[in-house]
Amino acid sequence: MSVSVEIKKSFGDFALDVSFEAENEVVGLLGASGCGKSMTLKCIAGIVRPDSGRIVVDGVTLFDSNKRINLSPQKRRTGLLFQNYALFPNMTVGQNIMSVLRLQTKKNLKERLSSLLGKFYIQGLEDRYPSQLSGGQQQRAALARIMASRPSALMLDEPLSALDSYLRWQLEGELLQILDEFEGTTFYVSHNRDEVYRLCKSVCIMNQGRNESLRAIEDLFESPKTLSSSILSGCKNYSNAKRLSQNTVLATDWRVSLTCASEAHGDFDCIGVRSHNVLLCDEKAAGGDNVFPCRVIRVIQDVFSTIVNLQPLNAENGDGDFSRIRAEFPKIPKQEGIFENEFENGSVVLVKIRPEDIMLLKK
Repeated sequence: MSVSVEIKKSFGDFALDVSFEAENEVVGLLGASGCGKSMTLKCIAGIVRPDSGRIVVDGVTLFDSNKRINLSPQKRRTGLLFQNYALFPNMTVGQNIMSVLRLQTKKNLKERLSSLLGKFYIQGLEDRYPSQLSGGQQQRAALARIMASRPSALMLDEPLSALDSYLRWQLEGELLQILDEFEGTTFYVSHNRDEVYRLCKSVCIMNQGRNESLRAIEDLFESPKTLSSSILSGCKNYSNAKRLSQNTVLATDWRVSLTCASEAHGDFDCIGVRSHNVLLCDEKAAGGDNVFPCRVIRVIQDVFSTIVNLQPLNAENGDGDFSRIRAEFPKIPKQEGIFENEFENGSVVLVKIRPEDIMLLKK
């Protein structure tokens, strides 16, 4: 099964312009709030009509502005799960699921309902109303209702965001099993990059109504190509940059020259370095490649790590957004005494960034 989307939709100052194709896989739609992720799903589901373009799911044209095709949501066989699950509050769980089954056939309704209740672990809850269910039970009931319609494409819009962390982790495991068994294409919207990494096989980055090409989820985290995709992958350190030589760049916000592992061609505007790739070294490394002094601005103790905010000495008078550097280290027991003194506010430390850890990015 496959999904092909090429649509445009204007909303005043905001313009949605997306184009992508996906096969039988779980695709993460990752982007900041208001970038068009949820609107894209609503266009596919038929809740919102695009201004122009074409949507094809499993060989069936759902929307084509040139051919004036615009199937109703009921005829699209696309299942959209909202963040609040959108169960009918005046219907029981069984009635919610049956409302979809009635649109298809009345034959063997009891057997079909029983099968769905068992598959989603909500047996015995069929006579309860949504207000009588926990968040996890509501999610499973909503998924059961969607799957009852045998959708060709499944779309999940922030399905775990309203849950507390413990319940969220439990339901994520259950959701992973459901997605593994689903034979169609799934689109998964989330702000949580870790969640997307665990659940999705590929990812589509969205930024201000436009999308980047689909890419393997591992590729996004190992080698992002743009500033926006790097930010969404969790990178914290950036500097505007320009080419000095074949393998050397000038990080203009940090005011240091750095050697890169890859050739510094002209198609980049800045560099990125992940927090765990910012290394501290002793005075013996002074003067080496990619080693430069920084002042400790603040030390933050996280649950399992120590975060150190640094200011390159050469850029202490800088006022750019990227002038500071964040380093993160696994929390070390105090008795080991490693870097204990250097982590004092105002002290100067030597920072090293390996050439292979520098990402060349396009804004």
